[in-house]
Parts: sequence; C-alpha cells; structure tokens
Amino acid sequence: MAQFTVNAQRFDPYKNFKFRVKWDNKYVAGISKVGALKRSTEVVEHREGGDPSIARKSPGRTKCEPITLERGVTHDKEFEQWANKVWNFGAGLGSETSLKDFRKDLIIEVYNEAGQLAIAYRVFRCWVSEYQALPDLDANANAVAIQHIKLENEGWERDVDVVEPAEPSFTEPA
Repeated sequence: MAQFTVNAQRFDPYKNFKFRVKWDNKYVAGISKVGALKRSTEVVEHREGGDPSIARKSPGRTKCEPITLERGVTHDKEFEQWANKVWNFGAGLGSETSLKDFRKDLIIEVYNEAGQLAIAYRVFRCWVSEYQALPDLDANANAVAIQHIKLENEGWERDVDVVEPAEPSFTEPA
C-alpha cells in the first residue's frame, strides 16, 4: 500500500489541461478532452409505520456516468477500431460484435505543471456506446474537425500507488 505524503508547499489545485489516457498498455494519441468521472447513487426513501411524518433515506443503486473522449481527426484508427468491436457494419450475421474484447480498462493520468504524474484513475470494463467519426463539416468555419467516443463503464477508482510528486524548484545561480 502506498504511503500518502502531503506536499506542504503546494497550495494550488492541479490544472485540467495536462493529462493522458492509456488503454491496452499504450497511450492514445491526440486526446484533447476527457469527460468528467461522475457517479451517482439513487436515494431509497421509506417510512416507519409509527412515524409517518418523517421519511428515512438510504442508498440504492449506484450508476457511473459515461465518459466522453475527444480528439482531432487524424489517420489514427484507435477510436474507430474500438467502436467497431461493438458494432462492425458488414461483418456478417452473428459476427457484428467482438464479445471477446469489446471491453477495455483504461487509465486517466493527470500531470502537474512540471509534467510529473500527480493523479491517476483506473476505469473498468469500458465499451464504446457512441462513436462520431466526423463532425458537421462547414466550409465557412475555422475549426478543427473533432471525433469522439462515449464510453460506458462499470466504475472507477483512484490509483493509490501514484503519490504526490516532489515538485522541482529552480535555484538562483551562485
């Protein structure tokens, strides 16, 4: 088990623009946006027979929200190949879905301003429920073409083996 240490010198929260995503033990190129890791638990209300004026509350089912990954359109086929494991048009009757490996675990890593790994989360049993290969194309626009995948998942946890890094300090020359 990793030991938690606190960097007493750090007061600023981590920024949201330094991150990487990994699946199949390799980093996925060009991801520019990762949706929030979010889960919610339903509330189950009940009353006791002798106290009808007060509703008691307890936790019910927990649901993990889908995660969206976005990146600019390139020749890299990672998004498309994963999406095709869930539904591969023209693959033939009974073989449209790759049941063996359509689910993947992924790792989302957050880095500090110095480029040091600060926080990581493992997301479990993800699969592509939505794939956008091309956005709306507009000859009058001035924008990057973005593709995205929406990943259903069965939960996530923080990687406690990733500890807070000792941040570098620049010293004045003598």
